[in-house]
Amino acid sequence: MAFDLNEVEAALAGTAFGGPVMHFASVSSTSTLALEAAQAGTRTGVWVADEQTAGRGRGGHSWHSAPGDGLYVSALVSPALPLAMALWISLATGLAAKGAIRKVSGLDADIRWPNDLLMHGKKCGGILVETVMTPAIGASTEPALRYAVIGIGINLNHESFPEEIAQLATSLRIESRRAVRRETLLIALLQALERELQLLTQTDGSNLLDRFVAASTWARGKRVRVEENGGYTGVTAGLDTRGFLLVEDDHGVLRTVLSGGVREPS
Repeated sequence: MAFDLNEVEAALAGTAFGGPVMHFASVSSTSTLALEAAQAGTRTGVWVADEQTAGRGRGGHSWHSAPGDGLYVSALVSPALPLAMALWISLATGLAAKGAIRKVSGLDADIRWPNDLLMHGKKCGGILVETVMTPAIGASTEPALRYAVIGIGINLNHESFPEEIAQLATSLRIESRRAVRRETLLIALLQALERELQLLTQTDGSNLLDRFVAASTWARGKRVRVEENGGYTGVTAGLDTRGFLLVEDDHGVLRTVLSGGVREPS
């Protein structure tokens, strides 16, 4: 179905994402376009595509981007945040996406730290945040966020998936048995994202970590396997003050997960 760009721009007028939304029938990656714009001096914007030919996820994984069936969008933002809060952008985006999905479809997505959206154990969406920092100047300043590109892919109207991922992926249509308009979800998503980023910049964001733990069944009390430091298994134990996942391993040692790769043990 044709994408109604006018509807989206009208709904976002007056928000942090107000202004032209860049829409494309097919691109390699919306995040690549957003990063190129940021490198040229742009500090805000939205790029959305009907199809991505080289969509990417965390850890260099590719993203299945069927034409017109999913929401493939990247947002360029530049909130005033210190380096220590960079990971919080991913957590805030997960909460925004969860809330938007519930508002539009009535479905309750789970969040697998730090950036996967799940339903009944299958992946329905992913988030990749790429940040660039401003270096500290002398001893009196700390590195701060220069800008961030937030890439979001959500499976909306896929009725099936390629055989190699069919057991791992799902869509809002499969779960709700009805179609979801891309425009409606995009508007709800960006409005929710604006609220979450405002909370981070206007307050100390102190309740973000608690809200994330409450929203994710993976954040506390979940037995997992972690694919880093040689691999280990244990039970999740919440988040540290930076937003990194804590796991008590099978030897009773509390470990900090730094790079994702958290899965259920096979």
